[in-house]
Amino acid sequence: MSGVTKRSLSIRGHSTSISLEDGFFDELMRIARDRSLSFAALVAEIDERRDRRTNLSSALRLYVLDDLKSRRA
Repeated sequence: MSGVTKRSLSIRGHSTSISLEDGFFDELMRIARDRSLSFAALVAEIDERRDRRTNLSSALRLYVLDDLKSRRA
């Protein structure tokens, strides 16, 4: 199992960082590719929709989980 890697990116004109395990990052990259989005555009979309009580890294993990669950159904 991979450790957590901190990554920096810019969403909607401001810099931010996320901390994700490689597996979650890889799945987010796959989802972005499947949807013909840049990674930053996908993250911005998830950020816009997340409950503000949830930090962005957690929201990204939950998004991946929901995507994988929907593929299983």
